[in-house]
Amino acid sequence: MMVAKDSKPGQATAVLCSAGLDSAVLLAVESSAAAERVRPIYISVGFAWETEEFAMLKRLVAAPPFAAIDEISELRVDMHDIYTTSHWAVRGDPPAYDTPDSDVYLVGRNAMLLAKASVYCAHHGFGRIVLGTLAGNPFPDATPGFMNAMAQALSLGLAHGITIDTPLAAYRKSDVIRLGVKLGVPFGLTLSCMRPTRDKHCGLCSKCRERRDAFGETGIPDPAKYAAKPPR
Repeated sequence: MMVAKDSKPGQATAVLCSAGLDSAVLLAVESSAAAERVRPIYISVGFAWETEEFAMLKRLVAAPPFAAIDEISELRVDMHDIYTTSHWAVRGDPPAYDTPDSDVYLVGRNAMLLAKASVYCAHHGFGRIVLGTLAGNPFPDATPGFMNAMAQALSLGLAHGITIDTPLAAYRKSDVIRLGVKLGVPFGLTLSCMRPTRDKHCGLCSKCRERRDAFGETGIPDPAKYAAKPPR
């Protein structure tokens, strides 16, 4: 499976990223094919896992596959008036191992991330934003229609052309892992957990399950460290 490249000559790219598998492979894809600048952007909103996640992202971006990209730009959006201290993502108490994707849906998150990133792009001369949406994402803010509408509205409102691309939209997570191996992504420097501690995955949240399942499907060893074994 090939990754579609929608960048145009002279169009610098901003990559919305965390330290997860999808972000790491997306960064590698953009880095390997970039004719222009590639800038990773991390946006903090106040969730419990962000300190560990950002620390891992800095280690990831310092690894050899990403030598061609810019340093990380860290942006902030205070969302505590929406996601209050009682919210599981702020408390650091994520849904359990076998819960469905709908239980971790953060309403409006992509709209907020794209709006903030687009203002940054307008100020710094970036014309393209990419994010790591995968096949099967069930949420309304991950659809092509939403991405296209956001790009059009933000381009009009900022008087600055913005395109929003999802190069991995045809991929499942196991496909992403296989592609990452080909691109030399150091999966030991990725973090796919909603309750990490000291570079370890908790092993008990649904994101840990999703990661374990994807590596299990590929037969590729998962280099992550887990604080707990999966529940039976």
